[in-house]
Amino acid sequence: MDLVIRHGTLVTASDTVTADLGIRAGKIAQVGGALPKAKRELDAAGMLVMPGAIDVHTHMEMPFMGTSTADDFLTGTRAAAAGGVTCLIDFAIQPPQTSLLKTLEIWKQKAEGKATIDYSFHLALTHWDDTIPQQVKTLIELGFPSLKVFMAYKGALMLEDAGLLQLLQTSRELGALVMVHAENGDAIFTLQQQALARNETSPRYHALTRPRIAEGEATARAIALAEIAGAPLYVVHVSCQEAMDAIAAARRRKVPIYGESCPQYLGAISVDNYERPDFEGAKFVCSPPLREPDQAKQLWSGLAGNLLQVVSSDHCPFRMEQKRAGFNDFTLIPNGVPGIETLVPLVWTLGVEAGHISSNRFVDLISTRPARLFGLAPRKGSLTVGADADIMIFDPQREVTLHHTGLHQNLDYTPYEGFRVTGYPATTLSRGDIVWHEGEITAAAGRGELVQRKSFSGD
Repeated sequence: MDLVIRHGTLVTASDTVTADLGIRAGKIAQVGGALPKAKRELDAAGMLVMPGAIDVHTHMEMPFMGTSTADDFLTGTRAAAAGGVTCLIDFAIQPPQTSLLKTLEIWKQKAEGKATIDYSFHLALTHWDDTIPQQVKTLIELGFPSLKVFMAYKGALMLEDAGLLQLLQTSRELGALVMVHAENGDAIFTLQQQALARNETSPRYHALTRPRIAEGEATARAIALAEIAGAPLYVVHVSCQEAMDAIAAARRRKVPIYGESCPQYLGAISVDNYERPDFEGAKFVCSPPLREPDQAKQLWSGLAGNLLQVVSSDHCPFRMEQKRAGFNDFTLIPNGVPGIETLVPLVWTLGVEAGHISSNRFVDLISTRPARLFGLAPRKGSLTVGADADIMIFDPQREVTLHHTGLHQNLDYTPYEGFRVTGYPATTLSRGDIVWHEGEITAAAGRGELVQRKSFSGD
């Protein structure tokens, strides 16, 4: 063995056992039983040994709203490793008059030589034309079987219903999974213009012009289009009861609808943060917006009951100087909050420590189910022999007060400043390499591999 992890408690989506784990050539070679002394050994006594987190919703070096996200594939994946994330899937957003295949090449170049952990891409459509079906077929053959559509951001990213329906029909035929940002873009645009006409310009109006019903309506409409097409659908960053109700109703009808939520909606922060003085509320501007505190309890119920299947970060980081572009107009504040490095400790603290979910469900939500839905299994998302040795050694007793100065994201703040978490990654391994250990990032730039994924086959 190249490395043996001893005395740890192994936690998977289905089981919890005390056993040693052996790694050879970047793969899990043995679980349990007698393991001989290895070249290197890690003592995980008192620790939980889990599959590394898989963050299927990130935005690295993404052009957006006149600027670009602050983390590139070097700083973003270093932060990921420090947070126990061993693989991410980033959104490659189609620029105007650019093919999906060219878009993929643009994002490959962004990551090449920088990424410290493994990665893949979802392609995001911003327009529909007759060439799209053949491009989708080629993308699936290349190992990129997931595509995203925005129902919001009118005049920029938003795709009309006709394009979404045709993409869903194409996905049904070819074996792709369509992901949707579900907010009613027309209604939001109208409410925004009305607010500005009343000189309502501060960050609080970001939330007031993106009401929960706009998310619920768009979610129900996207599901209806998926039913018409006979296609599966994945709803990203679910933030409220209205959207979850639409998903629950569809799943009761046995429609293959899946959903994710994100830590920013799960209880650490809320819509109240938009009221902070001196433009501090801009730090929390993301879409969908933060919701009322009671919505977090509803989302945890959905996560515990499998109405929602995944928690990801929606890591979309902007520095405060970038946010200040909207100082006199909330519609110009770049939408997004950072979160890849704090994903794991926040979900553990808000979910497991708070009693909403078990440690096994935690693994399912942040690793195993994302791997299955997005074609990474059985290579990733489990502690089985033959899988990549993407492993997080997690200290469930470690208490950390989050401060932006202690994080590795390329930012001058964290929305979770001062929030205390219980449980934190102690060591992160990517394909058997130690990339985070004892407070130090040890991953080399460019060691991350681009992972080709399998076509969608259900969860």
